[in-house]
Amino acid sequence: VFGATKAETSSEVLVNWERLKADEKGVRGIEDDIPATLPALARAGKVQRRAAGWGFEWRSAQSALAALREEVDELEAAIQAGEADNAEEEIGDVLFSVVAVARKLDVDAESALRRTIRGFAERYERFRAIVRERGLDLDAMSEADIRALFRQARTP
Repeated sequence: VFGATKAETSSEVLVNWERLKADEKGVRGIEDDIPATLPALARAGKVQRRAAGWGFEWRSAQSALAALREEVDELEAAIQAGEADNAEEEIGDVLFSVVAVARKLDVDAESALRRTIRGFAERYERFRAIVRERGLDLDAMSEADIRALFRQARTP
C-alpha cells in the first residue's frame, strides 16, 4: 500500500497513511480536510499525525513527555501569576501535549480518556455510597479527608 515506505509500528502506519492521503488530495494546510466536528482529542491526534508525516514530530516518548512537563509548568506559572484569561490557552497546550505523549506510546487519547471517565464514574458512585453509609457531610470535610475517602473507594 505504501510502496517503499517502511513502518515498524501502528503509529508509523497512521503517519504514512496521513501523508499519502494529504499528498493525494493536494492538502497544503495542517488542518485542511480534517472535520471540525471531530472530537478534540481525536482531531489533535490527526493534526499531529499529519505534521509527523511532513517531518515534525517528537522523536521519543521521553521528548514528548518533556514537552508536556514544560506545558504543565507554563500552566502553573499562569495560575500563580493570576492570569486566568490565559488559562484556556495553557490548558489547551497541556491537552495537545498529552495527545503527543499518547501517540508516542501508541495509545489512542480519546479511548484512554473515555476509559478513565468510566472508571472515575464507577469509583465516584462507590465514594457516594461510603459518604451515605457513614452519614458524612462533604462540606464539613477537609480536601485531604475527601481525597483519602476517594482513595478508599478505589476498589469495590
